Amino acid sequence: MPIRLPSNLPAFRILRDEGVMVMGRSAADLQDIRPLRIGLLNLMPKKIQTETQFARLIGATPLQVELSLIRMTSHETKNTAAEHMEAFYRPFADVAATGEKFDGLIITGAPIEHLEFEHVTYWDELTRVFDWTQTHVHSTFGVCWGGMAMIHHFHGVRKHLLPEKLFGCYRHMNLAPERPYLRGFSDDLVMPVSRWTEMRRDEIEAAGLPVLLHSAEVGPALVEDPAHRALYIFNHLEYDSGTLDEEYRRDLTTAQVDGAEIRLPVHYYPDDDPGRAPPNRWRSHAHLLYGNWLSEVYLTTPFDIAEIGEKSTDLRTTP
Repeated sequence: MPIRLPSNLPAFRILRDEGVMVMGRSAADLQDIRPLRIGLLNLMPKKIQTETQFARLIGATPLQVELSLIRMTSHETKNTAAEHMEAFYRPFADVAATGEKFDGLIITGAPIEHLEFEHVTYWDELTRVFDWTQTHVHSTFGVCWGGMAMIHHFHGVRKHLLPEKLFGCYRHMNLAPERPYLRGFSDDLVMPVSRWTEMRRDEIEAAGLPVLLHSAEVGPALVEDPAHRALYIFNHLEYDSGTLDEEYRRDLTTAQVDGAEIRLPVHYYPDDDPGRAPPNRWRSHAHLLYGNWLSEVYLTTPFDIAEIGEKSTDLRTTP
């Protein structure tokens, strides 16, 4: 089944050319099916790149998905054209005012890790988003800073500033192969990491949350929060093959101004040679994770979308 996107959204053309099955809204409306309504609260500065990365993953399952792009009401982006934001994004205040509900919501990371959560300019609105998910979203997926922010809000778990950036591709262990989100996962996997902060396994588990994926080098990566119908991932399975390379070259440019030392992303370039194209070693697990998440959403969300936040229906146990 295809993912439903506006036919003039840049991601539509990119994914269509890659062979991903995409469908415009007019064609999708002719099908007698209720698509999964998935929202993307995009906090990243490169909006088009990020929306394409996530659309690629959630558009690769047998389920029909309708993607809605959402932005913070109180924050204006400086890195994406205003025309794009006006055409394709709705402010959260408008979404909340309609009372509409979503089967799933992805909350991305944001490059503001150095700030305390409460010092982020849109923190008050973001906490309203978190609380709103408990009545208007069936399952929420917090990514990187977005996941850390949700754990902090709901459980009071701290993030810790690191002395240097964790940057590269790190091996992670599968601690919970029995969980449906990790169905089909290998015993270990490589995952791109790009962050200046961490959350610690002992503090997460002390809050009663199970860690599903963990790295001896960079700590916990995937955390389940059943009470809030949420998953939190601190790393970036959604990244393209060249995303870390783009970040590295951006940091090199910045370093020429401030004199900072920039290290190569570890375990990324062949023979640590930034002149060689990095291989993608995480794509299959990225599709598995987001496909498994959508499958769980499909199996447990109410057929009547108005009942989200009131009850769930698990198709595996319903006669």
